[in-house]
Amino acid sequence: MQGSYVYALVMLSAGIGIPTMATLNSGLGSKLQSTSLATAMALALGFLTVSIYLIATEGFPKKFIASELPFFFYLGGLCVAFYVISVTWIVPKFGVSNAIAFALLGQLLAMSVIDHFGLFGAQQYQITVKRLLGLITMAVGIYLVLDKSTGVTR
Repeated sequence: MQGSYVYALVMLSAGIGIPTMATLNSGLGSKLQSTSLATAMALALGFLTVSIYLIATEGFPKKFIASELPFFFYLGGLCVAFYVISVTWIVPKFGVSNAIAFALLGQLLAMSVIDHFGLFGAQQYQITVKRLLGLITMAVGIYLVLDKSTGVTR
């Protein structure tokens, strides 16, 4: 149970980092006048950071590819690159709250489908009425946060 609190705190911190990264990277892209360059710089810094962490915690890897794994397990980096490019390009035009809220809605939909069908080897959790009500509540919450007439956002 104690581990669950640590996991929740780490993921809360990661969640805080998402709109922060989107805002910083979109600002960088605007100042450099290049979404692609800002994305490349962000991903290069991320690669450097993860490489240092990898070597410090596990040493230099003995192999980079596990031939027994299906190829799609290696495609997560494409999702990261698409996300960073997207927020870098969209945030200055659409706003950080709008961009992140729709990304969150996409995450909610994807997590539900992945969990329900156990895709990519994930643990399977059926979509129950309770979960469906939770998803609807979260979608309504996103709508309320984005509704400019509420005064919650700009």
